Amino acid sequence: MKDQNMEQKSTRKVWQDKAYQMEIPELLRAVESPVETGLSSVDVAKRQAEYGSNALEVEKHSSLLEKFIEQFKDFMIIILLAAAAVSLFASHEWHDAVIILLVVVLNAIMGVIQEAKAEEAIDALKEMASPDARVRRNGNVETIKSHELVPGDIVLLEAGDIVPADMRLLEANSLKVEEAALTGESVPVDKDIAPITLEDAGIGDRKNMVYSGTNVTYGRAVAVVTAIGMDTEVGHIANMLAHAEKTKTPLQRDQDRLGKSLTIMILAIAAVTFVVGLLRGRAITDMLLVSISLAVAAIPEGLPAISTIILSLGTRSMAERKALVRTLPAVETLGGTQVICSDKTGTLTLNQMTIEKVYFDGKLQDRSVEIPAENPLLRSLVLANDTKLDAEGKLIGDPTETAMVQFALDQHFPLQENESKYPRVQELPFDSSRK
Repeated sequence: MKDQNMEQKSTRKVWQDKAYQMEIPELLRAVESPVETGLSSVDVAKRQAEYGSNALEVEKHSSLLEKFIEQFKDFMIIILLAAAAVSLFASHEWHDAVIILLVVVLNAIMGVIQEAKAEEAIDALKEMASPDARVRRNGNVETIKSHELVPGDIVLLEAGDIVPADMRLLEANSLKVEEAALTGESVPVDKDIAPITLEDAGIGDRKNMVYSGTNVTYGRAVAVVTAIGMDTEVGHIANMLAHAEKTKTPLQRDQDRLGKSLTIMILAIAAVTFVVGLLRGRAITDMLLVSISLAVAAIPEGLPAISTIILSLGTRSMAERKALVRTLPAVETLGGTQVICSDKTGTLTLNQMTIEKVYFDGKLQDRSVEIPAENPLLRSLVLANDTKLDAEGKLIGDPTETAMVQFALDQHFPLQENESKYPRVQELPFDSSRK
């Protein structure tokens, strides 16, 4: 992985790192992509061969056998396996051995099932989250899958779009982009096309750039792709996560400590019992069997099963709240969290707004007031608005504008009928100078 990342870094051009500082004509000359026609099919093929696919590298899923073996890398499980072996071969207590092995195997199976289900759900979400992109190629506007984008592609953006790659803006009409995933700023950011003179400007200061995975909430834009895949800002985050040091959860650490403490105490008690028996004249073989039986009986073979069942119940509870948990021990980590640090309250909101009061019929009224569909108030709320309805009927756009459309829909306003009856012929977007 490290060598591959270094190889990707070496293919980057100067204009990719300094795109936000360059004048637009200078950038277009460097990227060798005409705005009017976009890249040709030949150019696209060459750049796909050079830069690869616009997709994040993902760690290859382990096989079911590897997942199963991974479940046994726990100190308590190792102790139980040792106890089963001793029961079977030393004391010939096969009943105890079978019970211990059954508990351990069931524990591993439950862990494998949970991890496999979580991986399937995550893969399905990734497939659903793969956005389309409208690009200019060969002089035409085409809709393609985002993974087909290459540096230099001319992309058209509008409200409701997910930005498919890191891009420098060439044209921007009242563009606002929600960048909370990268900057933590819950309020949509105003964008423009002016070059940034600040050296090494942070992501939040690059007003002429839009980044992969962010959402266009307002306005329209034309942009040129500067980075794809692992070279994007989201790709850098994915790379850091892939190389992050794996640590055990608090529960796993506690279980390891408990297992080690129990092992020491059990061995000590068994040793004392063995020595006392010998001092009292008992046979060595008899005392050996007694000590082993005592040690096996003292090991809590039900502990892993109980903890696994409790964690499984927690996983199910999280799933009901639409939260995916990949491994069972991760459920406990959130429960053990004592402090959540956040830069501001906006980061923890749903980024949704609702109209609560309406000035109608000469007075301020509650949102439950009934307004006739033909009233100009509802028509102005809906028609002077860039909010879109997606295929699933979800409103996409600026939170304030979506609140207006939602209010009109709650009033049973015929949205699509009015949009067809009153098509938009001109646009005068709000700005600070026009107010």
